[in-house]
Amino acid sequence: MTGRFRYPPPNPAWLALSDEPVTDPALPIVDAHHHLWEQDGHPYLLDEIAADLASGHAVSATVFVQAHYGYRTGGPAHLAPVGETEKVAAIARAAAARGQPEVAAAIVAFADLTRGSAADEVIAAHAAAAEGRLRGIRHSVSRDPNFPDGVVLRPAPEGLLGDPAYRDGLRAISRAGLSYDAMLYNCQIAELCDMADALPSLPIVLDHIGCILGVGLYEGREAELFARWLLDMADLARRPNVSVKIGGFGMIVCGARWHEAEQPPSSRQLAEAWRPYVETCIDLFGVERCMFESNFPVDKAMYPYRTLWNAFKRLTEGASADERTALFSGTATRFYRLAPRSGADGSSLHEQVLHA
Repeated sequence: MTGRFRYPPPNPAWLALSDEPVTDPALPIVDAHHHLWEQDGHPYLLDEIAADLASGHAVSATVFVQAHYGYRTGGPAHLAPVGETEKVAAIARAAAARGQPEVAAAIVAFADLTRGSAADEVIAAHAAAAEGRLRGIRHSVSRDPNFPDGVVLRPAPEGLLGDPAYRDGLRAISRAGLSYDAMLYNCQIAELCDMADALPSLPIVLDHIGCILGVGLYEGREAELFARWLLDMADLARRPNVSVKIGGFGMIVCGARWHEAEQPPSSRQLAEAWRPYVETCIDLFGVERCMFESNFPVDKAMYPYRTLWNAFKRLTEGASADERTALFSGTATRFYRLAPRSGADGSSLHEQVLHA
């Protein structure tokens, strides 16, 4: 990693200080965004995600999103990212062999979209390696002019979302019948609006509610940044091809500092801190275009998996069964074109929620 900040690694002993019980344990969940990697000597692979998935929530499937893990070390450089898909598909097979939830039921891979229409080759290679799991592509455009060296990761070139070659790459995603995960910072949401207008048939999902920066000169300006973000998100919500992932609140770049406390936050604390953002997204986009994500292991430095989902459940206590189904599983299932989730008794997710 480059840039001024680094993701703090999870501290298992500190996380273990949290012991709150699972709420609504029967509510079905599709985790719409997580990573698998070996980062700075801290792996988050099958054993680690399996332990989190076994924390008591009814997570039936997950969506893996690229994280520069396991790239090929030989062959053409533009095909190196296919190594990540190969390794993640192997992890998915291993999870199935153990009878665990569907880890990486959907794979969102990386392809260099600045290659334009030549991205077709990379996308086809990912599809062949994914064993039927490839659902989307992510090529981050994250940059902020106040961080010329990057925040955590090095910055993307300026104006990528409007770059003709990059847009040709986006068209390659659309031709392949895939979706686009938009990773950017809040100051770039207006650029995403323009891109969504130019490619109205491309399914787009905004990662981490637009990643509102909260470090450096942005620290302590939450009210000002929220007001600007609210206007930009209201504009973005007018694009029917755009959905949003609700999560990523534990990223250090967003100003999260929960890991500095003596013990992990409770789900009640998290819910109250996140409420304005969560309710705004749902109000603007509707539950049919919102999906909850864990963003683990990035967010794992700040709170346990169990607490994270408890917080989301607290935030939706007043929602109907249909609304909760959409937020926790239905939107992700539809957006990423997953097989319908069902319980051991053959009931649908909707039926399980109604009778939970």
